[in-house]
Amino acid sequence: MKSSESFLPTAATVLMIAAVFAVGTVAQAPQVPAAGTAGAPPPPARPNRAPTNLQVLPKDTTGQQLREVMAQWNSALGVQCNTCHTEDSKNLNPNGKPRLLCADDTKPEKTTARTMYKLTGTINQSVIKIGSTGTQVTCGTCHRGHLTPEAFVAPPAANQRPTQAAPSAGAAPQPQS
Repeated sequence: MKSSESFLPTAATVLMIAAVFAVGTVAQAPQVPAAGTAGAPPPPARPNRAPTNLQVLPKDTTGQQLREVMAQWNSALGVQCNTCHTEDSKNLNPNGKPRLLCADDTKPEKTTARTMYKLTGTINQSVIKIGSTGTQVTCGTCHRGHLTPEAFVAPPAANQRPTQAAPSAGAAPQPQS
């Protein structure tokens, strides 16, 4: 038997197996949801209530806008909401965690956050741009995901560019490399 003659039955068998597999895969019934969740609607989105006690953000800031600003600050500082907001241990969320008293001003971290927000605004109004990129100063500019900015460490003297001595009187200036 020629090799081309034996190839045809083998190819037909492979195609038949692939077709059966494809039909079986497509025809599978959808997975049944876990008990108690069949047909259950997703939980409703938590409403963004109108903010109160705004002291540095514009008074017309919406709840959604405030939530977005707070998410940016959380990320830039590597913190959670309870870093600045007091927890109400007598009033629990459905997940069992205490609700936050967002309008409460007893935590000093909240006062610090307000001061730092005003500081970044002042810097951005004074400097306007960093270099020519148009980038503005944010919490993350200094904090980089940490509650306390990391201290700047100057490079060792060996890595610094040597200072050039002033040319002596009458000497021609040396070209810089």
